[in-house]
Amino acid sequence: MKNTLAILCLLLPLLAQADRVKVRLFSNNTVEFINISFDLGYYNIYANDTILLEPEVGNDKSVELTPNGHNIHISINGYDYGNHPRISFIATDTACILCLNPRNLKQRTYEGNLLVSVNKNGKLLLINDVEFETYIAGVVQSEIYGSQTDIFRVQAIISRTWAMKNINKHINEGYNFCDQVHCQAYLNRCIRPDIMLGTMLSSGMTIVDSTGSLIETPFHANSGGQTANSEDVWRAAVPYLRSVPDTFSYHMRQSEWVKVVNEDKWLKYFSQKHHLDTDNDSIRNLLLTFSQSTRQARLCGIPLTRIRSDFQLRSTFFSVLYDSTTHRITLSGHGFGHGVGLSQEGTIRMVGLGIAYDSIIRHYYTGAAIHYDEMHPHSYVENYIQKIAKIIEEDNSVATRSVSKKDDWLGRLFRLRDREEREEVYDPNTDDLDNDWLYDW
Repeated sequence: MKNTLAILCLLLPLLAQADRVKVRLFSNNTVEFINISFDLGYYNIYANDTILLEPEVGNDKSVELTPNGHNIHISINGYDYGNHPRISFIATDTACILCLNPRNLKQRTYEGNLLVSVNKNGKLLLINDVEFETYIAGVVQSEIYGSQTDIFRVQAIISRTWAMKNINKHINEGYNFCDQVHCQAYLNRCIRPDIMLGTMLSSGMTIVDSTGSLIETPFHANSGGQTANSEDVWRAAVPYLRSVPDTFSYHMRQSEWVKVVNEDKWLKYFSQKHHLDTDNDSIRNLLLTFSQSTRQARLCGIPLTRIRSDFQLRSTFFSVLYDSTTHRITLSGHGFGHGVGLSQEGTIRMVGLGIAYDSIIRHYYTGAAIHYDEMHPHSYVENYIQKIAKIIEEDNSVATRSVSKKDDWLGRLFRLRDREEREEVYDPNTDDLDNDWLYDW
C-alpha cells in the first residue's frame, strides 16, 4: 500500500493556515465544452460521490464534459456515461497531472484534483483542489519571468503571504481563489524545476509588519524608478506601502512607454468628463505641460489613477509633451502597473546585482520583516530541495537529451526516489522502465 502521508510530507510542506486550496480555473472565460486527458499518474473519476469508472484512469483515456441543464454530460473514450450534477477527478498519488483543453481556449495542465459542476449560467465551473505550495509555484511561474532562483524565491514569499492573508476571498462561492490577477495569476502548473526550487527555498516564509501580522503584498511589473504610496492609488495609507526610489527598475522591459493623443481629445476629456474650464489659460497650460520628475497623485485635482484607466495607460507615472505644430499630446511614461509595493523587474535587476532576497523585500515593503514558520517539517523540505537541485544539475549536464512527457521534473522526482528506495543509481541517459511508474511505496 502506498504511503501517501509520507509522500505528501516529503513533497509539500504543510501550512497550519492552508494545506490545500481550491482555485477556480478559466474564471474569465465561458466553458461550454472541455476535453480532459492525463499526462502523468492515475485518477479516479467520481460522479457525485460514486466512482464512475474502474480501474484507475491514466494516459490511455480521454474525457469530454459538456453542460446539460443543471447536469454535466460525460463521455470517456467516446462512450457515454450519462448526466450527473458533479464530476470529480481525484488523484491517486501526488505525482498526477491533468491536461485541460476547453474549446477555443489555450490548453493548460494542473496537478491535484479537478472538481467540475455547472454554474448559475449553465456553464462548466472548474475548480482545482491542489496542495498549497503547488499552487504557489504555479502562481510564481505565471506572475514573473527570469532565470535566477532568488527571483522566484521573492515572488513565492509575497505570493504566499497574499494567499494566506486572503485565503477566504471567494469562500462564499465555494473556492478560495480565482486564477486571474483579481487574485493571483495561476495559468498552469509549475513545469520548471528552477521555479519549484525557488518556491521551496522560501517554504515557511511570509512577510509581517511590526505587530507580527501578515501584510498585504501588492506588486507590479515595473515602478518606473519610484514606487507609489498606497493612498495615491487606493484609499488607505498603509505604513509598509510607502513610496521609495527604485533605480533598479530602470532599463528593463517595461521601464518606458509612450502614447500619443490628439490635443482636442485630451482637452475635451477634462472639460466634458471633469468639467474643467480648458479655455482658462492657466488650466490649459497645466494640462499641456504637466510633468512628473517624482510621482504625483493628481493632475488639476483629478486622480491620475482615473486618467490612467480612461486612457488605458500603462502607469500613472507620466509627463505631458505638447507639440503646437501637430497639435498632438505625447504622454511619456515610466513603468507598468499601479506602482504600489514590489516592482518585479526591479527585483530581477536586484537579484542580478547579487542583492539578497530579504533585502529586496525590505526595500519595497517599508518596515516589514520576513517571518519563518518554525513548525515547518525542515528535513522533508530540505530533502525535496536536494532532489530538485539534482534534477536541475542533470538537465544542465545532458542539455541535448530529447525530452518526453516522462521527463517532466515531477515524474523524474518520483522515479529518482523510486530508484533510491531500490538502492539503484539514477542514470539520466538510461531509458525509463515501465515499472518505474508502477512502483509500490
